[in-house]
Amino acid sequence: MAERDESDAERGEATAAAGLGKAIAQAASGGGIGAIAGGDAPTGRALFDAMGGARGLCETILPGLLFLVPFTVLTSVHEPWAQQLAMPVSLGASVLVAVVFTLIRIFTKTQVTQAVAGLIGVAASAILALITGNAANNFLLGFFIDAGYGAAMLVSMLVGWPLLGLVIGYLMGDGVAWRASASKRRVMQVLTACWLALFAARLAVQLPLYFAGLTVALGFTKLLMGVPLYATLVLVSWLVARAVYPPKSAQESDE
Repeated sequence: MAERDESDAERGEATAAAGLGKAIAQAASGGGIGAIAGGDAPTGRALFDAMGGARGLCETILPGLLFLVPFTVLTSVHEPWAQQLAMPVSLGASVLVAVVFTLIRIFTKTQVTQAVAGLIGVAASAILALITGNAANNFLLGFFIDAGYGAAMLVSMLVGWPLLGLVIGYLMGDGVAWRASASKRRVMQVLTACWLALFAARLAVQLPLYFAGLTVALGFTKLLMGVPLYATLVLVSWLVARAVYPPKSAQESDE
C-alpha cells in the first residue's frame, strides 16, 4: 500500500509538473527562448526578434529611461521648483510612453495583453512612488517580481523539476523525457541556476542602492542589468537547448 501511495504521489507530481511545463512553454513560445528555439543558428536577427524587435526593446527600455533622464536633470537643479517637479514629471513621462505603446498595440492588434500588463506595472509603480513620496519606490514592484521569479527557479531546482528544463523540453517537443537522462537533468539544473543567479544578482546590487536612497544610481543599474543580461541568458539558453537537442540532419529528416 505504501509503495502504491508513493507511486501515485510520483505520478501526481509528474502530471502537475507536466501541466506547469506546458503552460510555461506556451507563455515562453512568443518571446525569449521560444522566439529563437526553432532556428538553426543563433543569429543576431534571431536574438533581436527574441527581445521583441525594435518595438519590444523600446517598450522595455523607454519607460525606465524617460523616468531616469528628467529625474536626473531636475534633481541636479538646485531650485525648489525643480525639486518639486522632478518626481511628477519623470513618473508622468514614464507612464505616458507606456500608454502610447499600449494604444499602438491596441490599434495594430498585436500582443495587447503584454502591453497592458506592462502599462499596469508602470502605472502601479508610479502611483506607489507618488503615494509614498519616494521616487525610489518606482522600482519597488520590480524587486518583488525578481524575487518571485528567483524563488520559483530555486523551488523548481530543489524539487528536481528545474523550470528551464520544462520550458526547453516542451518547446523542443520532448516534454519531460529529459528527466530520464542524468546528464540532461544536470544541464537543466545548471541552466536554471544561471537564471536564478540573474535575479539574485539584480536584488543584491539594487536593493542596497534602494535603501541608500540613491534613486539615480538605481535607475541606471536597473537599465544596465535589464535587457543586456536578459539577452545574454536567452542566448546561453538557446545554445544549451541546441546542445541538448541538436537539429536533425537532412538525411535523418528524410528517413
